[in-house]
Amino acid sequence: MDYDAVIIGGGPAGLTAALYASRARLKTLVIESMTVPGQAILTDSIENFPGFPGAINGFKLIEKFKEQARHFGAELVTGDVKKIEGFEKGFKVVLEKRAYSSLSVIIATGARPKKINIPGEERLTGRGVSYCATCDGALYKDKNVAVLGGGNSAVEETLFLTRFAKKVSLIHRRDRLRATKILQEQAAANNKIEFILESKPVEIKGQDKVTGVILENIKTGKKTDQACDGVFIFVGYEPNTAIFKDVLDLNDKGCILADPDMSTSQKGIFACGDCTQKLLRQVITACGDGATAAFSAQQYVEELKGIAYK
Repeated sequence: MDYDAVIIGGGPAGLTAALYASRARLKTLVIESMTVPGQAILTDSIENFPGFPGAINGFKLIEKFKEQARHFGAELVTGDVKKIEGFEKGFKVVLEKRAYSSLSVIIATGARPKKINIPGEERLTGRGVSYCATCDGALYKDKNVAVLGGGNSAVEETLFLTRFAKKVSLIHRRDRLRATKILQEQAAANNKIEFILESKPVEIKGQDKVTGVILENIKTGKKTDQACDGVFIFVGYEPNTAIFKDVLDLNDKGCILADPDMSTSQKGIFACGDCTQKLLRQVITACGDGATAAFSAQQYVEELKGIAYK
């Protein structure tokens, strides 16, 4: 075997798993995607990770995770995994140009922003439609933008956009936001934010660039034209699990089904973080999952090697 544990994913779950696995003296490799950036990296301000009063930038936090994992011996590479092949007492993790063999695999591939699938969304993506305020917010200095969604991500990104935009319209289909109360309070206190509730988007307008979004009132059915220069969509996430659908049991949303010890339907493969079925998707819960997955992988590998502590 090349490794005792190969971890697919370089976000909070994967890097915490790498930290715990390498401290257990498992030979550990982390494969970080080249094409799908983690959600934490793209988050400008994380306020609720313990040990950082105020906030910490997501990219800086992930860099600290990487530094700590490397300190204990974990190896990190970049690449996109194409498939996992199983063989007796081990697995082969296949990338485009090479493969790694391992006694165990930990999947921590996270999730990606969900699309709302309305006219104009696909055509205008990259031309005013965005799923990342940190990436594109600076393009909208002194302009009007709309944010679709009502959860934590939507409100956090709305607050970030007020650094640049003249006005940010936060549009949500319910009569109240779902975001945690402190974020709602921060948004309510910001005079750049306009709240449009009980409304859903039905079309994004524009030819070569976004010019507005057509909204439909949930109660009355009345449609209105909301002018804006950009539309930011934050209506949830979909797990990055497509390549595992023939290997592992998934739920109807594509999330990997994992036991409390993070074991999956395939012996020797563990899963953690936002790619799994779970109640709360936060950096802190991903870290907890990663630690558990690594400990379970350690026990599994030591059993295979005949060195498990009895």
